[in-house]
Order: sequence, then C-alpha cells, then structure tokens
Amino acid sequence: MAGQQSLVADKATRSAGPVHRTSDTAGPSSPPPIAELPANIPVELPAQDVTGSAQHHHQPPPYSSPSDTSLDPQARSPLPKGPQYYPGLPILDYRQYSPPMFELSPDTTTITSKANYLSENARALSTLLRSLATVPPKPQVLIQGNRGRKIDFSIKLNLMNLLVATDPRDRLDYLRCVGRDEMALRGGSEPGLKPDFGMDSGLEAWCERFVKDSTTIKTFTLERVVANLDTNWIEGQIRSLVASTDYKGQVTVQFPVTHAKVVIQNPDKHNKFLTSVTSLFSSKSKYEVVKAVWPFATSRNGEHGRRCVVQSEKTWWEEWRDPIKYAIATKRQGWVTNEDKLECIMESKGKGISLVDWGPEM
Repeated sequence: MAGQQSLVADKATRSAGPVHRTSDTAGPSSPPPIAELPANIPVELPAQDVTGSAQHHHQPPPYSSPSDTSLDPQARSPLPKGPQYYPGLPILDYRQYSPPMFELSPDTTTITSKANYLSENARALSTLLRSLATVPPKPQVLIQGNRGRKIDFSIKLNLMNLLVATDPRDRLDYLRCVGRDEMALRGGSEPGLKPDFGMDSGLEAWCERFVKDSTTIKTFTLERVVANLDTNWIEGQIRSLVASTDYKGQVTVQFPVTHAKVVIQNPDKHNKFLTSVTSLFSSKSKYEVVKAVWPFATSRNGEHGRRCVVQSEKTWWEEWRDPIKYAIATKRQGWVTNEDKLECIMESKGKGISLVDWGPEM
C-alpha cells in the first residue's frame, strides 16, 4: 500500500515538472534543421500535418498549385518566339499581314512600304517577298439586294479558310514570276514582254533590276491571287436561292479579295507635295512580275482528278446554304459566320423558309 502511494506521488511530481521535447535540446533560438532541396523539386506535406496545422492556427491552408503543372500558369515554360496560332483559324503566320514599316490601305487590299533598304538591297527585298507570299489573300462573297436606293440585305462570307489545308504538307500555294509570253509591267509604264528572267528563278533577278533602276519613281508589286475557284457556279446557286424567296429587287453577287497586294516604293527624297507634282512629269517604273498563287484546287471544276485543298464548291454550298438563306430572309446587313452555321445545325434556322415578305415596292 505504501509502495502504491509512492508511485502515485512520483507521477504527480513528474506531471507538475517541465515537459522535455526533442526540439528543446537545440535551444529556443535554434530552429529544427531543414533539409535543403533543389528549387525545382516540389515539397509536399502529409495531409494530416497540413490539417493539424490549420486546426491549430484556425486558418485555411494556403493555396496549393494544381497537381498537373501544365494547368499552373506560373509553372508553364515561356512560349517560343514565333507565329501566334489561333484555335479555329487557319494555321498561318498572321504577322505577315502587317509587317513593320508597312501601311494598310483604307480598303484593306494593299500594304505599302517606302522603307529605304527595300529599294537598295535586292536580297532583303527578295527575302521579304518570299516571306509575305506565305500567307493567302482574303477572298470573300458579297451578296446584296436592293430596290431603288433601299438596300434590303447585304451579307458577306469569308472564304480564306478554303485555301489553307489543315496539314501544311497538303498546301498547294506557290510563288511564280511572269512567263516569257505574258504581257506585264516589267519596269516602265507600259506592259511588255522584255526583259525575261524565267518563271522559276527570276525573283532575285527582278529584285536586282528593281534596285538598280534609277527612275525617279519606281514600285515593285507582289500580288496574292486565288486560282481554280469556280465563282460562276457559286454565283448561280446564290441567285437561285434568292429567287426562291420571291425577291423582286436587283441582286448583286461579287467576290472581292482583300489583303491581295504588297507594294514596295522608293522613298520620297523631297516632301510629299513636291513628289506628287514631280510624279506628273517624271517617268515611272512599275514592276508587276511576281504572284503568290493560292489554289482552291489542283485544277478547274469538272476536270478529271481534281483535288480541293479543303472542300469542293458543292460541299461548301451544302454547309452554307441555310445560313445564307436565313440571313437574306431576315434582311441581314453584315457578316455570315460560323455562329450562323451553328444555329442552323442546332436550331434548324433557315430550314423551311420559302417566301419572304419584302414589304412594299419602292
């Protein structure tokens, strides 16, 4: 009995005394040792430790980065320098549409530069032209209906995506120089057949000739063109569609092309007013001998073995017939886009439209 009381007293003494921990031996000013790891190796705490710490301090745990580092913007490696790609758009280097030291015309058809080095360095000029030829022009369809001065509808569709294959290896675009028997502006103010540097290796030769040309005003033009697109067939389908709505006005179908020309002009050596006056009396030298050809297909519609870059005119029409009809029936003024196509697919818009109330005759 006396031994049991002694044991109880000893326990009470120990509980009243200081508590010895491992960390106490290092002293209050020395934190526990921490192993150093490379900065690129994440350190994870056990789940129970984080929870216990949060409960002890009554604070939510700090934000933790996603387990998949590809989802963490700070963990992503910087994007390589190069062209910016946009989901849903053709894979192109869109920087080529607005290169430095160029100005875009108000109608968006032409970019022009008067950079001095382009009129003095043939290699720089040829390199630039080859780069600018790697992007296509922007062909469009413009459909308008008017009765007198009143425009009932005016819609546009973009056809540029039909020129660019998803796989770059399937692209058909190429750069060509004027042929031997083609009339063209070859330096001077009138078209002619001379000189001739060949269709395949003539770009550098033409650039050399342009640079050495001492004419007061000289220009060098690269034209982007569309080939083998059957616009007549598409126009016929559009006119038949408009007629099915009982439209009695005048219908216009056009195929404008923007971003189609690159013009290099020698710089103004005087002020613009004197240059404009001088140009009326001075000789001009124009070079329109190079084209960037962007085929819609390998050959014309109806020819044997024809292969389209993206899809045929018929397939395109089957996809866009209902969106076009719905836009015309609702008297649209503006673009017809993929959103219209999506609504026709998901909501059947455009289907079942026959006659349209066009209002009183003007």
